[in-house]
Amino acid sequence: MERLTADPSQRLGAVELINELGFAPAALGQATAVIVSSGVSCHTYRDYFSRRRSQLADSSGALLLPAAVTWRFSFEHAGQLAAGRSAQLLLALAGLLDGHGIPRTVLASRAAGDYLVAGGAPRGSERDGAALAALERAGLLAVEPSTTPPMVRINPVLQAALQAAMPEDLRDQTARAAADALLQAWPDPELPGWPASGLRSCAAALRRVTGDLLWAGGCHPLLLRAGESLDRARLTEAAVSHWRDLATTGDRVLGGGHPDTMLACQRLADAYLAAGRPDDAVPWFQWILNSQTHNRAPDHRDVLEARRRLGHALVAAQQFQDAIIALERVAADFERICGPGHTDTLGARDELAAAYQAAGRHSDAIILYQRTLADRERAQGANHPQTMTTRQGLGDSYLASGRPKEAASVYKRMATGRERVLGPDHLDTIMARNSLGAAYQEMGKTAAAEQAYEQARAGFERVLGPRHPDTLRCRVELARIYGRLGRYGDARALLRGTVDRLERTLPKDDPLIRELRDSLADIGEE
Repeated sequence: MERLTADPSQRLGAVELINELGFAPAALGQATAVIVSSGVSCHTYRDYFSRRRSQLADSSGALLLPAAVTWRFSFEHAGQLAAGRSAQLLLALAGLLDGHGIPRTVLASRAAGDYLVAGGAPRGSERDGAALAALERAGLLAVEPSTTPPMVRINPVLQAALQAAMPEDLRDQTARAAADALLQAWPDPELPGWPASGLRSCAAALRRVTGDLLWAGGCHPLLLRAGESLDRARLTEAAVSHWRDLATTGDRVLGGGHPDTMLACQRLADAYLAAGRPDDAVPWFQWILNSQTHNRAPDHRDVLEARRRLGHALVAAQQFQDAIIALERVAADFERICGPGHTDTLGARDELAAAYQAAGRHSDAIILYQRTLADRERAQGANHPQTMTTRQGLGDSYLASGRPKEAASVYKRMATGRERVLGPDHLDTIMARNSLGAAYQEMGKTAAAEQAYEQARAGFERVLGPRHPDTLRCRVELARIYGRLGRYGDARALLRGTVDRLERTLPKDDPLIRELRDSLADIGEE
Protein backbone atom coordinates (compact mmCIF):
# COMPACT_ATOMS: atom_id res chain seq x y z
CA MET A 1 0.00 0.00 0.00
CA GLU A 2 2.92 2.33 0.72
CA ARG A 3 4.34 1.80 -2.78
CA LEU A 4 1.02 2.44 -4.57
CA THR A 5 0.74 6.13 -3.68
CA ALA A 6 1.60 7.90 -6.95
CA ASP A 7 -1.67 6.90 -8.65
CA PRO A 8 -4.59 6.22 -6.27
CA SER A 9 -6.51 4.41 -9.01
CA GLN A 10 -3.93 1.63 -8.96
CA ARG A 11 -4.97 0.75 -5.41
CA LEU A 12 -8.47 -0.29 -6.49
CA GLY A 13 -8.91 -3.89 -5.42
CA ALA A 14 -5.77 -3.90 -3.23
CA VAL A 15 -7.38 -5.66 -0.28
CA GLU A 16 -8.86 -8.36 -2.52
CA LEU A 17 -5.48 -8.88 -4.23
CA ILE A 18 -3.66 -9.16 -0.90
CA ASN A 19 -6.10 -11.85 0.19
CA GLU A 20 -5.87 -13.62 -3.16
CA LEU A 21 -2.06 -13.79 -2.83
CA GLY A 22 -2.37 -15.25 0.66
CA PHE A 23 -0.19 -12.52 2.21
CA ALA A 24 2.88 -14.25 0.69
CA PRO A 25 5.77 -11.72 0.81
CA ALA A 26 7.46 -12.86 -2.40
CA ALA A 27 4.22 -12.82 -4.37
CA LEU A 28 3.20 -9.43 -2.94
CA GLY A 29 6.57 -7.93 -3.81
CA GLN A 30 6.50 -9.20 -7.39
CA ALA A 31 2.89 -8.15 -7.92
CA THR A 32 3.47 -4.66 -6.54
CA ALA A 33 6.54 -4.15 -8.71
CA VAL A 34 4.60 -5.05 -11.86
CA ILE A 35 1.64 -2.85 -10.87
CA VAL A 36 3.88 0.16 -10.15
CA SER A 37 5.90 -0.10 -13.35
CA SER A 38 3.08 -1.09 -15.73
CA GLY A 39 0.29 1.22 -14.56
CA VAL A 40 -2.39 -1.49 -14.17
CA SER A 41 -4.61 -1.57 -11.09
CA CYS A 42 -4.70 -4.14 -8.32
CA HIS A 43 -8.12 -5.22 -9.58
CA THR A 44 -6.81 -5.88 -13.11
CA TYR A 45 -3.74 -7.72 -11.81
CA ARG A 46 -5.98 -9.91 -9.62
CA ASP A 47 -8.05 -10.90 -12.65
CA TYR A 48 -4.87 -11.83 -14.58
CA PHE A 49 -3.59 -13.77 -11.58
CA SER A 50 -6.80 -15.75 -11.08
CA ARG A 51 -7.04 -16.77 -14.74
CA ARG A 52 -3.37 -17.78 -15.01
CA ARG A 53 -3.48 -19.71 -11.76
CA SER A 54 -6.45 -21.73 -12.97
CA GLN A 55 -4.71 -22.44 -16.30
CA LEU A 56 -1.57 -23.68 -14.51
CA ALA A 57 -3.41 -25.93 -12.04
CA ASP A 58 -2.16 -29.51 -12.24
CA SER A 59 -4.28 -32.46 -13.24
CA SER A 60 -5.54 -32.91 -9.69
CA GLY A 61 -6.88 -29.36 -9.75
CA ALA A 62 -4.56 -28.20 -6.95
CA LEU A 63 -3.66 -24.52 -7.24
CA LEU A 64 -0.05 -23.39 -7.35
CA LEU A 65 1.47 -21.28 -4.60
CA PRO A 66 1.00 -17.56 -5.37
CA ALA A 67 4.72 -16.91 -5.97
CA ALA A 68 4.80 -19.74 -8.51
CA VAL A 69 2.36 -17.66 -10.60
CA THR A 70 3.38 -14.05 -9.94
CA TRP A 71 6.97 -14.59 -11.02
CA ARG A 72 5.73 -15.51 -14.49
CA PHE A 73 4.00 -12.14 -14.81
CA SER A 74 7.16 -10.43 -13.59
CA PHE A 75 9.24 -12.47 -16.04
CA GLU A 76 7.07 -11.43 -18.98
CA HIS A 77 7.00 -7.82 -17.80
CA ALA A 78 10.81 -7.69 -17.51
CA GLY A 79 11.03 -8.82 -21.13
CA GLN A 80 8.88 -5.85 -22.14
CA LEU A 81 11.03 -3.41 -20.14
CA ALA A 82 14.35 -4.53 -21.67
CA ALA A 83 15.11 -5.02 -25.35
CA GLY A 84 15.13 -8.58 -26.63
CA ARG A 85 15.63 -11.42 -24.17
CA SER A 86 18.42 -9.79 -22.17
CA ALA A 87 16.48 -9.44 -18.90
CA GLN A 88 15.11 -12.98 -19.03
CA LEU A 89 18.50 -14.50 -19.84
CA LEU A 90 20.19 -12.50 -17.08
CA LEU A 91 17.58 -13.76 -14.62
CA ALA A 92 18.28 -17.35 -15.71
CA LEU A 93 21.98 -16.81 -15.00
CA ALA A 94 21.27 -15.34 -11.55
CA GLY A 95 18.92 -18.25 -10.88
CA LEU A 96 21.86 -20.68 -10.77
CA LEU A 97 23.89 -18.68 -8.23
CA ASP A 98 23.51 -17.94 -4.52
CA GLY A 99 20.44 -15.75 -4.27
CA HIS A 100 21.48 -14.41 -0.87
CA GLY A 101 24.21 -12.30 -2.48
CA ILE A 102 25.63 -12.13 -6.01
CA PRO A 103 28.36 -9.55 -6.69
CA ARG A 104 27.14 -7.13 -9.36
CA THR A 105 30.42 -7.61 -11.23
CA VAL A 106 29.41 -11.20 -12.07
CA LEU A 107 26.35 -10.08 -14.01
CA ALA A 108 28.36 -7.31 -15.69
CA SER A 109 31.26 -9.58 -16.74
CA ARG A 110 32.32 -10.18 -20.33
CA ALA A 111 31.19 -13.81 -20.08
CA ALA A 112 27.70 -12.75 -18.97
CA GLY A 113 27.50 -10.28 -21.87
CA ASP A 114 28.59 -12.90 -24.41
CA TYR A 115 25.97 -15.27 -23.01
CA LEU A 116 23.23 -12.67 -23.45
CA VAL A 117 24.28 -11.95 -27.05
CA ALA A 118 24.45 -15.67 -27.87
CA GLY A 119 20.91 -16.01 -26.52
CA GLY A 120 19.56 -13.34 -28.88
CA ALA A 121 19.98 -10.20 -26.79
CA PRO A 122 21.17 -7.08 -28.66
CA ARG A 123 24.75 -5.90 -28.39
CA GLY A 124 25.52 -2.68 -26.54
CA SER A 125 27.45 -1.40 -23.56
CA GLU A 126 24.21 -0.40 -21.78
CA ARG A 127 22.50 -3.75 -22.33
CA ASP A 128 23.49 -5.43 -19.05
CA GLY A 129 22.58 -2.42 -16.94
CA ALA A 130 19.22 -2.08 -18.66
CA ALA A 131 18.48 -5.77 -18.17
CA LEU A 132 19.33 -5.62 -14.47
CA ALA A 133 17.23 -2.47 -14.03
CA ALA A 134 14.29 -4.16 -15.74
CA LEU A 135 14.54 -7.18 -13.45
CA GLU A 136 14.64 -4.91 -10.43
CA ARG A 137 11.61 -2.91 -11.62
CA ALA A 138 9.73 -6.17 -12.20
CA GLY A 139 10.44 -7.30 -8.63
CA LEU A 140 12.58 -10.28 -9.63
CA LEU A 141 15.89 -9.02 -8.27
CA ALA A 142 16.94 -6.58 -5.58
CA VAL A 143 20.16 -4.56 -5.79
CA GLU A 144 21.81 -3.32 -2.60
CA PRO A 145 24.23 -0.49 -3.44
CA SER A 146 25.70 -0.28 0.07
CA THR A 147 28.43 -2.84 -0.72
CA THR A 148 31.33 -2.58 -3.16
CA PRO A 149 30.54 -4.00 -5.65
CA PRO A 150 26.75 -3.85 -5.15
CA MET A 151 25.02 -7.02 -3.99
CA VAL A 152 22.25 -8.57 -6.08
CA ARG A 153 19.64 -10.76 -4.34
CA ILE A 154 17.05 -13.15 -5.73
CA ASN A 155 14.33 -14.99 -3.81
CA PRO A 156 15.10 -18.75 -3.30
CA VAL A 157 11.49 -19.65 -4.20
CA LEU A 158 11.93 -17.86 -7.52
CA GLN A 159 15.26 -19.60 -8.08
CA ALA A 160 13.69 -23.01 -7.57
CA ALA A 161 10.92 -22.16 -10.01
CA LEU A 162 13.41 -20.90 -12.61
CA GLN A 163 15.55 -24.02 -12.34
CA ALA A 164 12.50 -26.28 -12.68
CA ALA A 165 11.22 -24.38 -15.75
CA MET A 166 14.58 -24.07 -17.52
CA PRO A 167 15.12 -26.46 -20.48
CA GLU A 168 18.17 -28.70 -20.04
CA ASP A 169 20.12 -27.25 -22.98
CA LEU A 170 19.54 -23.69 -21.75
CA ARG A 171 20.50 -24.68 -18.20
CA ASP A 172 23.79 -26.21 -19.38
CA GLN A 173 24.62 -23.18 -21.52
CA THR A 174 23.71 -20.83 -18.66
CA ALA A 175 25.75 -22.82 -16.12
CA ARG A 176 28.90 -22.63 -18.25
CA ALA A 177 28.42 -18.90 -18.71
CA ALA A 178 27.86 -18.48 -14.96
CA ALA A 179 31.08 -20.35 -14.18
CA ASP A 180 33.05 -18.18 -16.62
CA ALA A 181 31.41 -15.03 -15.24
CA LEU A 182 32.30 -15.92 -11.63
CA LEU A 183 35.90 -16.61 -12.61
CA GLN A 184 36.21 -13.30 -14.47
CA ALA A 185 34.68 -11.38 -11.56
CA TRP A 186 37.08 -12.87 -8.99
CA PRO A 187 39.39 -10.07 -7.82
CA ASP A 188 43.15 -10.43 -7.87
CA PRO A 189 44.51 -9.82 -5.33
CA GLU A 190 41.69 -11.20 -3.24
CA LEU A 191 40.86 -9.32 -0.03
CA PRO A 192 38.99 -10.73 3.00
CA GLY A 193 35.21 -10.35 3.13
CA TRP A 194 33.01 -9.20 0.27
CA PRO A 195 33.01 -9.91 -2.67
CA ALA A 196 35.16 -13.03 -2.17
CA SER A 197 32.66 -14.49 0.29
CA GLY A 198 29.82 -13.98 -2.18
CA LEU A 199 31.80 -15.48 -5.05
CA ARG A 200 32.60 -18.57 -2.96
CA SER A 201 28.91 -19.01 -2.08
CA CYS A 202 27.88 -18.54 -5.71
CA ALA A 203 30.43 -21.11 -6.86
CA ALA A 204 29.14 -23.60 -4.28
CA ALA A 205 25.54 -23.00 -5.39
CA LEU A 206 26.51 -23.53 -9.02
CA ARG A 207 28.27 -26.80 -8.14
CA ARG A 208 25.11 -28.11 -6.46
CA VAL A 209 22.96 -27.28 -9.47
CA THR A 210 25.26 -28.48 -12.26
CA GLY A 211 26.51 -31.85 -11.03
CA ASP A 212 29.32 -33.02 -13.33
CA LEU A 213 28.73 -30.38 -16.00
CA LEU A 214 31.77 -28.31 -15.00
CA TRP A 215 34.00 -31.39 -15.40
CA ALA A 216 33.52 -31.82 -19.13
CA GLY A 217 37.03 -32.06 -20.59
CA GLY A 218 38.61 -31.39 -17.20
CA CYS A 219 37.97 -29.47 -14.00
CA HIS A 220 36.65 -25.96 -14.67
CA PRO A 221 39.14 -23.37 -13.31
CA LEU A 222 36.34 -21.84 -11.22
CA LEU A 223 36.31 -24.89 -8.95
CA LEU A 224 40.03 -24.55 -8.31
CA ARG A 225 39.75 -20.80 -7.68
CA ALA A 226 36.95 -21.33 -5.16
CA GLY A 227 39.06 -23.85 -3.24
CA GLU A 228 42.08 -21.56 -3.26
CA SER A 229 39.87 -18.78 -1.88
CA LEU A 230 38.77 -21.05 0.99
CA ASP A 231 42.43 -21.82 1.70
CA ARG A 232 43.37 -18.13 1.75
CA ALA A 233 40.44 -17.30 4.02
CA ARG A 234 41.61 -20.01 6.46
CA LEU A 235 38.20 -21.70 6.27
CA THR A 236 39.96 -24.99 6.81
CA GLU A 237 37.08 -27.43 7.27
CA ALA A 238 35.17 -25.93 4.36
CA ALA A 239 38.36 -26.21 2.27
CA VAL A 240 38.74 -29.89 3.22
CA SER A 241 35.15 -30.59 2.16
CA HIS A 242 35.62 -28.70 -1.12
CA TRP A 243 38.86 -30.40 -2.14
CA ARG A 244 37.60 -33.83 -1.05
CA ASP A 245 34.58 -33.39 -3.32
CA LEU A 246 36.84 -32.34 -6.19
CA ALA A 247 39.22 -35.25 -5.63
CA THR A 248 36.35 -37.75 -5.52
CA THR A 249 34.61 -36.29 -8.57
CA GLY A 250 37.85 -36.07 -10.52
CA ASP A 251 38.65 -39.71 -9.81
CA ARG A 252 35.16 -40.78 -10.92
CA VAL A 253 34.89 -38.58 -14.02
CA LEU A 254 38.49 -38.20 -15.23
CA GLY A 255 40.36 -41.04 -13.54
CA GLY A 256 42.95 -41.06 -10.78
CA GLY A 257 45.87 -40.34 -13.10
CA HIS A 258 44.41 -37.19 -14.69
CA PRO A 259 46.39 -34.02 -13.84
CA ASP A 260 43.26 -32.28 -12.51
CA THR A 261 42.53 -35.20 -10.18
CA MET A 262 46.14 -35.23 -9.02
CA LEU A 263 45.98 -31.49 -8.32
CA ALA A 264 42.75 -31.83 -6.33
CA CYS A 265 44.28 -34.64 -4.26
CA GLN A 266 47.36 -32.53 -3.57
CA ARG A 267 45.21 -29.61 -2.44
CA LEU A 268 43.15 -31.95 -0.27
CA ALA A 269 46.29 -33.20 1.45
CA ASP A 270 47.40 -29.60 2.06
CA ALA A 271 43.93 -28.71 3.37
CA TYR A 272 44.05 -31.56 5.87
CA LEU A 273 47.36 -30.22 7.16
CA ALA A 274 46.00 -26.67 7.40
CA ALA A 275 43.00 -28.00 9.33
CA GLY A 276 45.29 -29.67 11.88
CA ARG A 277 44.46 -33.18 10.64
CA PRO A 278 47.89 -34.58 9.66
CA ASP A 279 46.85 -38.21 10.23
CA ASP A 280 44.28 -37.74 7.47
CA ALA A 281 46.81 -35.93 5.29
CA VAL A 282 49.58 -38.57 5.34
CA PRO A 283 47.69 -41.24 3.30
CA TRP A 284 46.93 -38.66 0.62
CA PHE A 285 50.57 -37.54 0.41
CA GLN A 286 51.57 -41.22 0.18
CA TRP A 287 49.02 -41.77 -2.61
CA ILE A 288 50.42 -38.79 -4.51
CA LEU A 289 53.96 -40.12 -4.13
CA ASN A 290 52.91 -43.58 -5.35
CA SER A 291 51.21 -42.03 -8.40
CA GLN A 292 54.26 -39.88 -9.21
CA THR A 293 56.61 -42.86 -8.81
CA HIS A 294 54.44 -44.96 -11.12
CA ASN A 295 54.44 -42.32 -13.88
CA ARG A 296 57.94 -40.80 -13.63
CA ALA A 297 61.59 -41.70 -13.16
CA PRO A 298 62.86 -41.92 -9.56
CA ASP A 299 65.01 -38.78 -9.95
CA HIS A 300 62.26 -36.67 -11.53
CA ARG A 301 61.72 -33.43 -9.67
CA ASP A 302 58.01 -34.14 -9.12
CA VAL A 303 58.90 -37.44 -7.43
CA LEU A 304 61.49 -35.77 -5.19
CA GLU A 305 59.03 -33.01 -4.31
CA ALA A 306 56.34 -35.58 -3.46
CA ARG A 307 58.83 -37.33 -1.14
CA ARG A 308 59.64 -34.01 0.53
CA ARG A 309 55.99 -33.16 1.07
CA LEU A 310 55.33 -36.61 2.52
CA GLY A 311 58.20 -36.05 4.96
CA HIS A 312 56.66 -32.71 5.97
CA ALA A 313 53.31 -34.41 6.64
CA LEU A 314 54.98 -37.16 8.69
CA VAL A 315 56.52 -34.48 10.92
CA ALA A 316 53.11 -32.88 11.42
CA ALA A 317 51.71 -36.32 12.30
CA GLN A 318 54.55 -36.73 14.86
CA GLN A 319 55.97 -39.75 13.02
CA PHE A 320 59.42 -38.30 13.52
CA GLN A 321 61.60 -41.33 12.84
CA ASP A 322 59.93 -42.09 9.51
CA ALA A 323 60.03 -38.40 8.63
CA ILE A 324 63.75 -38.05 9.34
CA ILE A 325 64.62 -41.15 7.32
CA ALA A 326 62.56 -39.92 4.36
CA LEU A 327 63.88 -36.35 4.51
CA GLU A 328 67.54 -37.31 4.93
CA ARG A 329 67.28 -39.32 1.75
CA VAL A 330 65.42 -36.70 -0.23
CA ALA A 331 67.78 -33.90 0.90
CA ALA A 332 70.76 -35.97 -0.26
CA ASP A 333 69.05 -36.72 -3.59
CA PHE A 334 68.22 -33.04 -4.20
CA GLU A 335 71.84 -32.09 -3.47
CA ARG A 336 73.13 -34.83 -5.77
CA ILE A 337 70.83 -33.92 -8.64
CA CYS A 338 70.42 -30.14 -8.29
CA GLY A 339 73.57 -29.09 -6.45
CA PRO A 340 74.16 -27.86 -2.87
CA GLY A 341 73.07 -24.26 -3.50
CA HIS A 342 69.88 -24.95 -5.44
CA THR A 343 66.67 -23.65 -3.87
CA ASP A 344 65.09 -27.12 -3.95
CA THR A 345 68.06 -28.50 -2.04
CA LEU A 346 67.85 -25.72 0.51
CA GLY A 347 64.13 -26.29 0.93
CA ALA A 348 64.66 -29.99 1.57
CA ARG A 349 67.32 -29.15 4.15
CA ASP A 350 64.89 -26.82 5.91
CA GLU A 351 62.34 -29.63 6.08
CA LEU A 352 64.96 -31.98 7.53
CA ALA A 353 66.07 -29.40 10.10
CA ALA A 354 62.44 -28.92 11.14
CA ALA A 355 62.11 -32.69 11.57
CA TYR A 356 65.23 -32.73 13.76
CA GLN A 357 63.79 -29.87 15.79
CA ALA A 358 60.39 -31.56 16.22
CA ALA A 359 62.10 -34.80 17.30
CA GLY A 360 64.12 -32.98 19.98
CA ARG A 361 67.44 -33.21 18.13
CA HIS A 362 68.10 -29.49 18.61
CA SER A 363 71.86 -29.60 17.99
CA ASP A 364 71.37 -31.33 14.64
CA ALA A 365 68.69 -28.79 13.74
CA ILE A 366 70.90 -25.81 14.65
CA ILE A 367 73.86 -27.09 12.62
CA LEU A 368 71.71 -27.71 9.53
CA TYR A 369 69.82 -24.41 9.84
CA GLN A 370 73.11 -22.50 10.18
CA ARG A 371 74.49 -24.16 7.06
CA THR A 372 71.30 -23.54 5.06
CA LEU A 373 71.00 -19.94 6.27
CA ALA A 374 74.54 -19.17 5.11
CA ASP A 375 73.82 -20.70 1.69
CA ARG A 376 70.53 -18.81 1.36
CA GLU A 377 72.07 -15.45 2.29
CA ARG A 378 74.77 -16.04 -0.29
CA ALA A 379 72.40 -17.19 -3.05
CA GLN A 380 69.16 -15.33 -2.32
CA GLY A 381 70.06 -12.42 -0.06
CA ALA A 382 69.45 -11.71 3.62
CA ASN A 383 65.92 -10.34 3.14
CA HIS A 384 64.53 -12.98 0.81
CA PRO A 385 61.34 -14.54 2.28
CA GLN A 386 62.84 -18.04 2.19
CA THR A 387 65.98 -16.79 3.92
CA MET A 388 63.85 -15.28 6.68
CA THR A 389 61.92 -18.55 7.04
CA THR A 390 65.20 -20.41 7.57
CA ARG A 391 66.23 -17.75 10.09
CA GLN A 392 62.94 -18.32 11.94
CA GLY A 393 63.72 -22.03 12.17
CA LEU A 394 67.19 -21.30 13.53
CA GLY A 395 65.75 -18.98 16.17
CA ASP A 396 63.17 -21.59 17.19
CA SER A 397 65.92 -24.19 17.54
CA TYR A 398 68.01 -21.86 19.70
CA LEU A 399 65.02 -21.17 21.94
CA ALA A 400 64.07 -24.86 22.26
CA SER A 401 67.67 -25.81 23.15
CA GLY A 402 67.80 -23.32 26.03
CA ARG A 403 69.77 -20.60 24.23
CA PRO A 404 67.33 -17.64 24.40
CA LYS A 405 70.03 -15.00 23.93
CA GLU A 406 70.98 -16.36 20.50
CA ALA A 407 67.28 -16.82 19.71
CA ALA A 408 66.51 -13.18 20.58
CA SER A 409 69.32 -11.97 18.34
CA VAL A 410 67.95 -14.01 15.42
CA TYR A 411 64.31 -12.99 16.04
CA LYS A 412 65.19 -9.32 16.34
CA ARG A 413 66.94 -9.29 12.99
CA MET A 414 64.13 -11.33 11.48
CA ALA A 415 61.40 -8.99 12.78
CA THR A 416 63.23 -5.94 11.45
CA GLY A 417 63.78 -7.54 8.05
CA ARG A 418 60.23 -8.77 7.68
CA GLU A 419 58.77 -5.42 8.65
CA ARG A 420 60.98 -3.66 6.09
CA VAL A 421 60.19 -6.13 3.28
CA LEU A 422 56.65 -7.31 4.08
CA GLY A 423 55.24 -4.47 6.16
CA PRO A 424 54.15 -4.28 9.83
CA ASP A 425 50.77 -5.96 9.25
CA HIS A 426 52.05 -9.03 7.45
CA LEU A 427 51.41 -12.17 9.48
CA ASP A 428 55.07 -13.24 9.25
CA THR A 429 56.15 -9.91 10.76
CA ILE A 430 53.67 -10.30 13.60
CA MET A 431 54.80 -13.88 14.28
CA ALA A 432 58.39 -12.65 14.45
CA ARG A 433 57.42 -10.07 17.10
CA ASN A 434 55.64 -12.80 19.04
CA SER A 435 58.71 -15.06 18.88
CA LEU A 436 60.91 -12.19 20.05
CA GLY A 437 58.62 -11.74 23.04
CA ALA A 438 59.03 -15.43 23.93
CA ALA A 439 62.83 -15.17 23.75
CA TYR A 440 62.90 -12.05 25.94
CA GLN A 441 60.60 -13.82 28.40
CA GLU A 442 63.01 -16.77 28.65
CA MET A 443 65.90 -14.35 29.19
CA GLY A 444 64.07 -12.65 32.03
CA LYS A 445 63.83 -9.34 30.13
CA THR A 446 60.23 -8.78 31.16
CA ALA A 447 59.90 -5.17 30.02
CA ALA A 448 61.26 -6.00 26.56
CA ALA A 449 58.96 -9.04 26.38
CA GLU A 450 55.99 -6.83 27.27
CA GLN A 451 56.75 -4.45 24.40
CA ALA A 452 57.16 -7.27 21.86
CA TYR A 453 53.97 -9.03 22.97
CA GLU A 454 52.02 -5.76 22.91
CA GLN A 455 53.03 -5.22 19.29
CA ALA A 456 52.23 -8.84 18.42
CA ARG A 457 48.83 -8.76 20.11
CA ALA A 458 47.80 -5.58 18.29
CA GLY A 459 48.93 -7.10 15.00
CA PHE A 460 47.13 -10.40 15.53
CA GLU A 461 43.90 -8.61 16.41
CA ARG A 462 44.12 -6.45 13.27
CA VAL A 463 44.99 -9.26 10.90
CA LEU A 464 43.39 -12.40 12.38
CA GLY A 465 40.71 -10.96 14.65
CA PRO A 466 40.22 -11.13 18.42
CA ARG A 467 39.05 -14.77 18.52
CA HIS A 468 41.80 -16.43 16.47
CA PRO A 469 43.86 -18.99 18.46
CA ASP A 470 47.14 -17.13 17.77
CA THR A 471 45.57 -13.91 19.09
CA LEU A 472 44.31 -15.68 22.21
CA ARG A 473 47.65 -17.34 22.92
CA CYS A 474 49.42 -14.00 22.59
CA ARG A 475 46.93 -12.39 24.99
CA VAL A 476 47.59 -15.12 27.56
CA GLU A 477 51.37 -14.65 27.34
CA LEU A 478 50.97 -10.89 27.63
CA ALA A 479 48.75 -11.35 30.69
CA ARG A 480 51.46 -13.48 32.30
CA ILE A 481 54.00 -10.74 31.61
CA TYR A 482 51.67 -8.21 33.23
CA GLY A 483 51.53 -10.50 36.27
CA ARG A 484 55.33 -10.65 36.50
CA LEU A 485 55.46 -6.87 36.36
CA GLY A 486 52.97 -6.65 39.20
CA ARG A 487 50.21 -5.36 36.92
CA TYR A 488 47.67 -7.89 38.19
CA GLY A 489 44.68 -5.73 37.39
CA ASP A 490 45.75 -5.39 33.74
CA ALA A 491 46.42 -9.13 33.55
CA ARG A 492 43.02 -10.07 34.93
CA ALA A 493 41.24 -7.51 32.72
CA LEU A 494 42.98 -8.85 29.61
CA LEU A 495 42.04 -12.45 30.33
CA ARG A 496 38.51 -11.62 31.47
CA GLY A 497 37.92 -9.71 28.23
CA THR A 498 39.14 -12.73 26.27
CA VAL A 499 36.89 -15.13 28.18
CA ASP A 500 33.89 -12.81 27.82
CA ARG A 501 34.33 -12.67 24.06
CA LEU A 502 34.57 -16.43 23.77
CA GLU A 503 31.57 -17.13 25.99
CA ARG A 504 29.40 -15.21 23.52
CA THR A 505 30.31 -17.64 20.72
CA LEU A 506 31.43 -20.91 22.37
CA PRO A 507 29.87 -23.22 25.00
CA LYS A 508 30.93 -22.27 28.51
CA ASP A 509 32.58 -25.68 29.04
CA ASP A 510 34.71 -25.34 25.90
CA PRO A 511 38.31 -26.49 26.57
CA LEU A 512 39.73 -23.17 25.43
CA ILE A 513 37.58 -21.24 27.89
CA ARG A 514 38.59 -23.62 30.70
CA GLU A 515 42.27 -23.10 29.82
CA LEU A 516 41.91 -19.33 29.95
CA ARG A 517 40.02 -19.51 33.25
CA ASP A 518 42.88 -21.58 34.69
CA SER A 519 45.33 -18.91 33.55
CA LEU A 520 43.11 -16.26 35.14
CA ALA A 521 43.10 -18.21 38.39
CA ASP A 522 46.90 -18.53 38.32
CA ILE A 523 47.31 -14.80 37.89
CA GLY A 524 44.81 -14.17 40.65
CA GLU A 525 46.89 -16.32 43.03
CA GLU A 526 49.95 -14.19 42.39
